[in-house]
Formats: sequence, structure tokens, C-alpha cells
Amino acid sequence: MADQTHVLFVEDDDVIREATQLALERDGFVVTAMPDGLSGLEAFRADRPDIALLDVMVPGLDGVSLCRRIRDESTVPVIMLSARADSIDVVLGLEAGADDYVTKPFDGAVLVARIRAVLRRFGHAGGPDRGEADSSAAGGVLAFGDLEIDTEGMEVRRAGQPVALTPTEMRLLLEFSSAPGTVLSRDKLLERVWDYGWGGDTRVVDVHVQRLRTKIGQDRIETVRGFGYKLKA
Repeated sequence: MADQTHVLFVEDDDVIREATQLALERDGFVVTAMPDGLSGLEAFRADRPDIALLDVMVPGLDGVSLCRRIRDESTVPVIMLSARADSIDVVLGLEAGADDYVTKPFDGAVLVARIRAVLRRFGHAGGPDRGEADSSAAGGVLAFGDLEIDTEGMEVRRAGQPVALTPTEMRLLLEFSSAPGTVLSRDKLLERVWDYGWGGDTRVVDVHVQRLRTKIGQDRIETVRGFGYKLKA
């Protein structure tokens, strides 16, 4: 996978940018490294990379704004890089459409593992087998009120109108639709959707659930306090 993967890396710190680029290239990735948001946007449009790594605090066009611009044009996976784990910038980046984030300073092996985890789920957007998902499924289509999920064509419609979801949002919805009415914990969703074999930040789940709600209906996914979320059957 990695030897064919093109990474766009936007980072203004020369030392971090050069060291990270070398580390990724040693793992077989092709890397385009840019020092600011505007040049990063130009590189994205010119090269159409497979994944983007964006530092939150870059000059010209900050990482959050760059993520929004990329998301307006593409569903390519985006990982934000932030110097502070508790920063509001992390949430802003996720709300802008990022799929995950990594806190600086980071270990090169950890960054590569997170990149590969994101690429795996983007390469297999269908997730686990959904064959027993719901008795109302017909021809791979699940229906929940005015919400229809085509699990074979990977398409979603609400009241007959198409709903545009990112691959991460689609995987999240498929997890819910595979067990309607069943509460799924944040840790379980991190494991199944984000492919985390280790503990992760549950804010990633919360922000993506909120983004999904805005697209399929605020009342479609219910919060069960202290436990997690469930899709209303």
C-alpha cells in the first residue's frame, strides 16, 4: 500500500517538515511537503494526493481552513497535526472535515501506523459484513424512516435526496445500521471505524457523530448518556 501512496504534508517548521518527510519516504510513501497553507492547497489541486497531513498552525491559510477547502473539493482522508492534545483546534479540525488527528511531538512509527489505519478504512469503506444487518434490507438497501442506506452501492438517501458522506462518515453509519437500536460505545466505534487497536480520543467519535447527524437528521442517532450512541430503528 505505502509504496504507491502519495502524501501531502503541510508543515511550517523546517526541521519537523524535513525529518517527517524523510521518515515517511523511508517507509515507501511519496511525499509532497509544503511550508504553508496556500502552497499546500495548490499542491493538493495539482497532485491530488491519497492523504493529507495538515499542521493546524501554518501561515497563509491555516490548517483548519485548508482542511475545509480540501473537503469542499474531495473526500480524500485528512489527518490534522496539533501541538496540544486539549486544544480547541483539534475539535475545529475535526469539525472542518478531518478524519483523525495526531498530537505533536509524535513518533514516526505512530504517525505511519495512523496513516495506514486511515488508508485501510478508506480502501474498505464497506467495513465488516453487513449481511445480517436488518430484516428490512432488500437488495442491499436498509431503510430507517426516510433514510435509505445502499450497503452495496455505498449510497445514502434521505427523503429521496442523495446525502454526501465522507468514507469515515459512511463507515460510522454502517456500524450503526448493522445493529439498529443497539448502543455502541465510543471505544467500540473507535475500534471498528477508526481501526484503533489502542485507546483513542473519543472526541473523534463525538464530532463525527455530530457531523453525521447534520446530514441524516439530528434525531436519527440517539445519545445514551454514559454508554454511547445508537441508531433509532
